[in-house]
Amino acid sequence: MTKKWDYEAFYERVGRQNGWDFSTMKVVSDTPAWDFYEEVIRCTQTSDLLLDIGTGGGEAVLSIAEHAHLLVGIDLAQGMIDTARRNLEKAASGSKVRFVQMDADHLEFPNEFFNTVSCRHSVFSASEVYRVLAEDGIFLTQQVSEHDKLDIAQAFGREQHSVIKSATLLERYRQELAHAGFRQIEAREYNVMEYYAAPEDLLFLLMHTPIVPHFGEHVSDLETFKQFVQDHWHEKGIRTNSARFMITAKK
Repeated sequence: MTKKWDYEAFYERVGRQNGWDFSTMKVVSDTPAWDFYEEVIRCTQTSDLLLDIGTGGGEAVLSIAEHAHLLVGIDLAQGMIDTARRNLEKAASGSKVRFVQMDADHLEFPNEFFNTVSCRHSVFSASEVYRVLAEDGIFLTQQVSEHDKLDIAQAFGREQHSVIKSATLLERYRQELAHAGFRQIEAREYNVMEYYAAPEDLLFLLMHTPIVPHFGEHVSDLETFKQFVQDHWHEKGIRTNSARFMITAKK
């Protein structure tokens, strides 16, 4: 019997090796309905304090640092924070950014400290986000839908991390935010096709994300991967889907 997958150990290892930097992959997709951090910018003033939960290696938030007075990125994995701090050293707007190792369930900030809180593809505590947001503050989260990369999951017969399994994930988050006291809760979804230019690009994704738990540890994985590439080849590349939902909520 395969032992239970240690997601935290996986996340720590990926954080130290790569962060959430996928810039080396060659992949194109149909146009999604939104860009998450452009939405964050739209809701943030240059005088605001912005908290980013699950910031990974800071790759995304460093690109928008100039749009806030101060940006704080937190992540549970020290490996991710170490990578984020290395990325910060190379960034032009380093004086406006702080990266801190922290548990999202226990935010170590005063009440009503931030004007905006963002969270992309990470867990969060609705009550803690509500507590640290100032009055009229905005919370934005983008999450991976349960039917993301569905054909890959079916090919390997292994599900993603349990946080993504529930068919009611969006509704669960919506209810948690309402219970915490948020108002004007709005949700959007998209499901678009994306195309990986070469097998190496898709292989990089599978090795650095939890799409297929224990990927590479099963003796059959390489053959399954080769068959998937053959079955899903398209003139634009190896085809699969990208499914996301976004929730915005106002305090």
